[in-house]
Order: sequence, then C-alpha cells, then structure tokens
Amino acid sequence: MYPEYMVAPIREDLTSAGFEQLMTPEEVEQVLSAKEGTVLVAVNSVCGCAASKARPALKMAVAAADQKPDKLITVFAGMEADAVAKAREFMLPYPPSSPSIALFKNGELVHMIERYHIEGNELNRIVDNLKGAFEAYC
Repeated sequence: MYPEYMVAPIREDLTSAGFEQLMTPEEVEQVLSAKEGTVLVAVNSVCGCAASKARPALKMAVAAADQKPDKLITVFAGMEADAVAKAREFMLPYPPSSPSIALFKNGELVHMIERYHIEGNELNRIVDNLKGAFEAYC
C-alpha cells in the first residue's frame, strides 16, 4: 500500500471528473451486481501509463461522448485490495490488470481495456475505443 497523501491527488484526478471511489468489496458488489444500466469501472493505479493515458482517456471520453455510462466508478490498485479483488471477480475471465477499464451493461461485462491496450497505445486511440464502447452499449 502507498501512503494516502501520495494517492489522494491520483484519486481526485478521477473523482473530480465524476467517478465515485469505491473503498469496500460491499460497495463494489452493490454497484456491479445491479442488473440495469451501464457502469464504467476504472481500476486506477500509481503507474505512469495510468497517469499519462488511462486517466486522461477516461476523462476525455466521458467529457466528449454523447452517450455515456449511467455510473462511473473507480477502485485503486495497491490500496483497497479487497475492493479491487471484488471488482476483478466481475471482470473475469480477464486477468488482473492495472490500470484497466471495464464497461458493464445490465450486470454483464461488455467491454474491457487491459493494461497492455493502454500502455502501448496512443491516447486518442484509447479515447476513441471508449467512445465507441459508449455508443455501442450506453
């Protein structure tokens, strides 16, 4: 785990853009087990590709999209381990990955962006990927 003073600005990067930070497995279970609506889940991280690509892409896509998920949530890898583990249960069969981005519709995982899609990609391509997923599922 990292000191909270280090991660507070990283958390705020997404929460200030409308993402709700989930801290417990119970919170994650409640949101992701809902059978109606769309939920975008960001597995946040302190790594460089989260800072330079994942978080900016999330904020840009949500701001620019005409169709958006009903709910935006985030869990923080390396901090709330139990909440992250619960979110990753819903993301199976994909292996654990941080950062990563998942879109759920009516309780089903419909779109997944893993770390390797983020770190080796251009920012605008990630934004376009997210906007395309929003158009298809939201």
